[in-house]
Amino acid sequence: MLSEKIRNLRFNRGFSQVDLAKILGVTKQSVSNWENENIMPSIDMLIKLAQLFSVSTDYLLGLSEKHNLNTEGLTELQIAHIQAVINDILQMNYRLATFDSSTNIWGGGV
Repeated sequence: MLSEKIRNLRFNRGFSQVDLAKILGVTKQSVSNWENENIMPSIDMLIKLAQLFSVSTDYLLGLSEKHNLNTEGLTELQIAHIQAVINDILQMNYRLATFDSSTNIWGGGV
């Protein structure tokens, strides 16, 4: 699970294994080994990965599905706008998940 999280986060950021290795100060082989479940990153490296990808170590370890967003430098109004967008997406996901194709009702009639 950790290997998949590292691979997906790296890929979604557009990093190659070489890119990630340079950022973290490790070899490409280390990144490859993490992603292929040959070895586990050290606790220190797990923390660096979490900080780099703005996720918790719990997320990396599969204990939580929560992501963190870096809002440093944003105003309270900007953060509120971002939260509103997230809420809209969550609501749409709920409606899509509860669509009843036999009745064509979205979100359980909500």
